[in-house]
Amino acid sequence: MSNLVEKLLCDNVKSLKPYESARRLFAAGTGETQQTWLNANESPYANEYDIESERFNRYPDCQPTAVINSYAAYSGVAPENTLVSRGADEGIELLIRAFCTPAKDAILICPPTYGMYAISAETFNVGVHKAPLNHDFSLDVPSICAYKDKVKLVFICSPNNPTGTTVDSSQLQQVVEHFADSALVVVDEAYIEFDWQSSWADQLATYPNLVILRTLSKAFALAGIRCGFTLAAPAVIQALLKVIAPYPIPEPVAQIASQALKASGIDRMQYQVTELNAQRSILKQQLTTISDVELVGDDKANFILFRCKQKQQLMQYLVDNHILIRDQSKQINLQNCLRITVGTAEQNQQLMDLIFSFFKQQESAQ
Repeated sequence: MSNLVEKLLCDNVKSLKPYESARRLFAAGTGETQQTWLNANESPYANEYDIESERFNRYPDCQPTAVINSYAAYSGVAPENTLVSRGADEGIELLIRAFCTPAKDAILICPPTYGMYAISAETFNVGVHKAPLNHDFSLDVPSICAYKDKVKLVFICSPNNPTGTTVDSSQLQQVVEHFADSALVVVDEAYIEFDWQSSWADQLATYPNLVILRTLSKAFALAGIRCGFTLAAPAVIQALLKVIAPYPIPEPVAQIASQALKASGIDRMQYQVTELNAQRSILKQQLTTISDVELVGDDKANFILFRCKQKQQLMQYLVDNHILIRDQSKQINLQNCLRITVGTAEQNQQLMDLIFSFFKQQESAQ
């Protein structure tokens, strides 16, 4: 059977390396030892929701009206500008499937950035061009603009994962206008609740080639239900509806999303974001007291990126003590970089106690 699989497997998939998600690297099994998860940019909050099962015997709506209307109102756009999908990851795939012809077209990414843009494109045999960020993690606008008429989609993450930086609005405007007649510019705002004033949702009417990706996974603390949104011109939304699955949003997901997007749910989310921002500031201040640690990027999200020469030893020390953070050192310009997801005050202090202990041991060994 293995020979048959190899024979039948698509050529572009044979060499494809899957995305190393937090759960692929460290499974969320229920072992005897409790792990502290600070490696996937999840919220540490688990909120309660009510589920009604009376419609479980029916197929769900493709685009549940209550979810679409609620998220459109929250984002300040019209329902016809809004599509809900299985996480923003599906939004990425839908854009590539709808607008890129396999073995012919290409997308553009700006690393270091979220890895699924490239992997989704490679899965569909779509080319990937790269215009790396500058050393200060700003856009290299001239390099990006050089790809006019060479790509169908330009992916820009803002706030960017894993650097925590927000794209300068004037730079983003240059890019969107430059590709006005040749490509869609996709701004991934998965972390926008941590830098709300930087959202570009209010620019959709001005720029028909602008697309925005959103999610309930981060600030709304709903990573487990896989619910994301694409905001775009109605023509773009209609194109995506041609390639989306017949029933992409399970009924329980729609129910939870609708509750989360009520006024009370939004108030709770904003309170929790305020708490996470405060905890992030404390973490940053503590990290700056360690001479071997260099903070990298900015803090416009629910994580902190830092560099240290002993990153491998530190990672292993934390894993041995049941705390998981994320290694980002394989990405361009992020040598020896680790990323911490902001947790609760107790989780963060547990983490910092171990980090302080690690560096104290390092000093003693010298």
